[in-house]
Amino acid sequence: MFLTIKNIPKVSWSSQETFNLKPKLPTLFFLCFGLILFGFGEALVVISFIGNSPWTVMAQGISINSGLSIGIVTFIVSVVVLCSWFFLKQKPGLGTIFNIVIIAAMLDITIALIQTPETYIMKLLMAAVGVMIVGVGSGIYLIANLGPGPRDGLMTGLQKKTNLPIAAVRSFIEISVASVGWYLGGTIGVGTLMFAFGIGPCIALSLYIIDKIMN
Repeated sequence: MFLTIKNIPKVSWSSQETFNLKPKLPTLFFLCFGLILFGFGEALVVISFIGNSPWTVMAQGISINSGLSIGIVTFIVSVVVLCSWFFLKQKPGLGTIFNIVIIAAMLDITIALIQTPETYIMKLLMAAVGVMIVGVGSGIYLIANLGPGPRDGLMTGLQKKTNLPIAAVRSFIEISVASVGWYLGGTIGVGTLMFAFGIGPCIALSLYIIDKIMN
């Protein structure tokens, strides 16, 4: 059952080492493809205008209480999460750098090209599709094994420490982050809840399907 999956599977195009500065072309392709999907899906959630992602809610809450901009808070939080990798024994790689660049670019491009739907039903559908696409993209780029982004590294690191299923660990992180953000004054919506409760199972399902297809 995909909800019980605990490890990131390795397939033919997975890198043997996380810190690999000269990956094979297929590995680099799937890394970039997964991150493009990730950025596109996250942008759809933003465009739907029915609730920010949990991490944005937390950044907003901290911003309200600190007086810092959401952008600066997001940067600080990312640095803090990366620092936690030391205790979780996570290793960065090309994927860690590409994560920041590609996802940011896809967010800007998608938001510039796609408009918010007029009906609430279509907004809900857009947010749901966005969460699923983020899950697929996460699964693809994590299997490339070239290093996770800050938040995904927190997920995989905590999974190794707790030995709990990936879906449960990611859901716990997202729900906790959204709760802290809401407590600090951040705005949550249906899209926030969809992301918080849905992203963990979507990532796990993506890993499960890719593993079954490729192995």
